Amino acid sequence: MPNHGPEGREEGVRGKGGSRLGRHLPGIFYNPVSIAGAGVASASFLAIVFLTLVALLQGRPPAYMGIIAYVALPVPLGAGLLAIAAGVWRERRRRRAGRAASALVFTVDLNVSQQRRAVILFVVVAVLFFLGTAYGSYRAFEWTESVQFCGETCHTVMQPEYVSYQHSPHARVRCVDCHVGGGAGWYVRSKLSGAYQVYAVLANNFPRPIPVPITNLRPAQETCEQCHWPAFFAGEKEERRSTFLSDEGNSRWTVDLMMKIGGGAPGGHGPARGIHWHMNIADEITYVATDSVEQTIPWLRARNRATGVVTEYVSRDAPLPVNALMKLPMHRLDCIGCHNQPSHRYRPPSRIVDESMSLGRVSTELPNVRTAAIQALVAPYSSTRAAMDSIPLMMEAYYTQTYPAVAQASNNLIMKASEELKTQYSRNFFPEMHVSWQSYPDNVGHLTSPGCFRCHDGRHVSPDGKVITRDCNACHAIQYQGPEAEPTALAAQGVPFRHPVDIGGAWKETNCSECHNGE
Repeated sequence: MPNHGPEGREEGVRGKGGSRLGRHLPGIFYNPVSIAGAGVASASFLAIVFLTLVALLQGRPPAYMGIIAYVALPVPLGAGLLAIAAGVWRERRRRRAGRAASALVFTVDLNVSQQRRAVILFVVVAVLFFLGTAYGSYRAFEWTESVQFCGETCHTVMQPEYVSYQHSPHARVRCVDCHVGGGAGWYVRSKLSGAYQVYAVLANNFPRPIPVPITNLRPAQETCEQCHWPAFFAGEKEERRSTFLSDEGNSRWTVDLMMKIGGGAPGGHGPARGIHWHMNIADEITYVATDSVEQTIPWLRARNRATGVVTEYVSRDAPLPVNALMKLPMHRLDCIGCHNQPSHRYRPPSRIVDESMSLGRVSTELPNVRTAAIQALVAPYSSTRAAMDSIPLMMEAYYTQTYPAVAQASNNLIMKASEELKTQYSRNFFPEMHVSWQSYPDNVGHLTSPGCFRCHDGRHVSPDGKVITRDCNACHAIQYQGPEAEPTALAAQGVPFRHPVDIGGAWKETNCSECHNGE
């Protein structure tokens, strides 16, 4: 009787002529489960090697390549290795139990022309398959880092962000360049932090509007400053804006500002002063916020890099004692501290209508059109579709009831204004996600949200009595203010601020945003 041993002991069989042929059972690795696991593990390992080589050869590899190479592909690699171990363990148990071996046994003889052709065909197909898989994977990586993937395929709940991004100054910058950046570490961190968000989207359990990702944003020095370099910001920048009063004649009021953007750095790039003085050039600003969107900053510290002098400021209106404030999370001021909506800005209706009137898209010939247009934009619509249907009706109804002669004589102007308002509504209002200008305060400026006045409110005082300035001229100089659309003369030295509507000196005692809520 042949001897069937559990661990590959010799098995005797009779050949032709009665001769005895001795052979050993193949090793326990040669079983279907382990062989399949080895194939999966090998393919995953080769793909990781391929992507690593691509990353090394490219100066700027695709942002999501790190996710695939270092997070996704190790999963099937590990599964394949576990399958190898499971197959070995299963085969060992089978043989110890005296059961027939399940090993895969085959021999290849290259001297046989039929087998030689089969081997050549197999190798060629395997190489072509691997190259095709590698190329397809690479194309998939490129797609997953595209703007369309982020805005349409993957993040459908991010429609407000996607639409506002398309009309922002960063519309040609990929989403992943800012939200992920370079380096495998941040790829992993950014995607792992979104694991719950994936579940929330699938379960339709996500907040509306989507919260601003303040706490887990990558430092601006590693993203924004790859293109923008505050050390080279120097000098001043002119900015001219026209607004219209809510009166029957749509009175224009133009303000021409010389913005002291400043910047510079010690060593020859201009004096470190102006607005960008804050940006880690001459000073390092650390602050504490008591709300999730950082609109209340009761404590901050400025450290002068050149002298090492440290000055702390506490608001007279601080909601907590200083020792309690010091226990809260501290943040270092960078680009996003002020430019908190660089690509996803939702403009207030007052700014939208003023700009549309300045450009002639909403005719100033329509009496009190600013009031009518803002009312049409801020009405509570249940959906974007409802807004598109209702805005023309509201504009028509307003003029029919208030100025019937105008409604009859200027119907074309009313319809043109309605189309402009519909366009602007679709870019700035998203009722399905509860998104509007009120959802995300804008920290650039101080007209419709605290912005600069979060610190420059005249209420932050140091222990030695130094107060953070509230002087308008610290950041800009008013060169002109008045009814002219194109001022004929500008005052280079600046003129005192004058409110378009006479409210006395009340504006000196309050923040702009307390009255200007965007409507």
